[in-house]
Amino acid sequence: MARSLRNTLLSARDLVATAGPFLLIALVLLAGAYFLLDPAPPRRVVLATGPEQSDYAEFGKRYAAELKRYGIEVVQKPTHGSSENRRLLRDPAQAVDLAFVRGGSSDAARAIDEEKGGAPLTSLGSLYLEPVWLFYRSEAAKRLNREATLTQLAELSGWRVNVGARGSGVTGLFAKLLHANGIERARLKESRLEQTQAVMALLAGEIDALALAAAPESLMVQMLLQTPGVKAFEFTQAEAYARRLPFLSAALLPRGVMDLARNLPARDLPLVAATTTLVAREGTHPALLQLFVQAAQKIHGGAGWLARAGQFPSPQQSELPLAREAERYYRNGPPLLQRYLPFWLANMIDRMWVVLVSIIAVLIPLARVLPPLYEFRVRSRVFRWYRQLREIEAAFRTNKTPPSELLAEVNALDAKAQHISVPLSYADELYSLRSHIQLVRERLSAAAATAP
Repeated sequence: MARSLRNTLLSARDLVATAGPFLLIALVLLAGAYFLLDPAPPRRVVLATGPEQSDYAEFGKRYAAELKRYGIEVVQKPTHGSSENRRLLRDPAQAVDLAFVRGGSSDAARAIDEEKGGAPLTSLGSLYLEPVWLFYRSEAAKRLNREATLTQLAELSGWRVNVGARGSGVTGLFAKLLHANGIERARLKESRLEQTQAVMALLAGEIDALALAAAPESLMVQMLLQTPGVKAFEFTQAEAYARRLPFLSAALLPRGVMDLARNLPARDLPLVAATTTLVAREGTHPALLQLFVQAAQKIHGGAGWLARAGQFPSPQQSELPLAREAERYYRNGPPLLQRYLPFWLANMIDRMWVVLVSIIAVLIPLARVLPPLYEFRVRSRVFRWYRQLREIEAAFRTNKTPPSELLAEVNALDAKAQHISVPLSYADELYSLRSHIQLVRERLSAAAATAP
């Protein structure tokens, strides 16, 4: 039993010694490809959201919960809004990987960033419609007409209007609406309060109107829509705005969508809406982009107050080039391997399959030399004794050494051959050696018996 185990271990040692260099080359190639492609995503990513209690902040929490399932920590960075988010992404000194950016709020910022040579950005697709709201006090509108209703933006001349905090992006977006109506901002009494402070100022009568951009599901918007004495401006020319300003879309808040029992809102409310996009800094790990796009499908793919189920996320209505990972997802859906394998394994195969095929193509020709090498290594264990046997036979033919001494050498060689271990498939080589040793021994024994 011990001898059988020894033979097995010896064969395994020969196999390892033969295939060792081949395996080492394969491991070096795989390690080099792994570090070059870096298939594993970082475990921490920074997402710029928006002010506290904003829809950006709420969506940021949902993205953090979704990516936590894959062991990735999403650090939410509160900001003033869309314009600041874009600026942080452009700034290489800021550790921000992704952010929410509203369409139309970054045109001016884009020109400034490109002049400064900011980092290029890519889009992961549009997420949802974000209406531009103009809430105003009925008392202020009474100065215009008996119905206390604002009908044109041109009627805002001389009003105290909060146009959004710095960095929110609302200021630039609302300025474009004013410009489309031929209104100069100098004709308004502008304030730049934070969203919560602006709402409190509106309710207190310190300002006449406030502009903000938020999803209709936002708690702040729902509260203002139900506040007596506060009205939402109806964009009856929504289609015209959408034609004049390509980053805007005409939207309709259906009657009763907030509360069917109380019929809120009491009638269809026409709006103009910008599209919010998830933007990433170019160079962000592709696996992270893939996870964020999949999370966007789960978070924004359902029906909303303004969108139908399946309308978002979408590769359309994006002002930035679409990332390759996002484009592949919108075209083919989730990777096939992720449906059957854990994410880390499916991602590694998906990222490295081209390199793996190339490495296999290189290693297959090298693998063809392994069987001859293994055979040579095992047979050399037997054949190396033939040299000593041939020297003994040559000495016998030349009569340089007495046959009795040569016979002693043959006996010593035979004793060594008794301890040679080879796999069963090569046992015939061992028995051939011992037969040849016996043949030489017989010749030497005959010569020694006739010697004087």
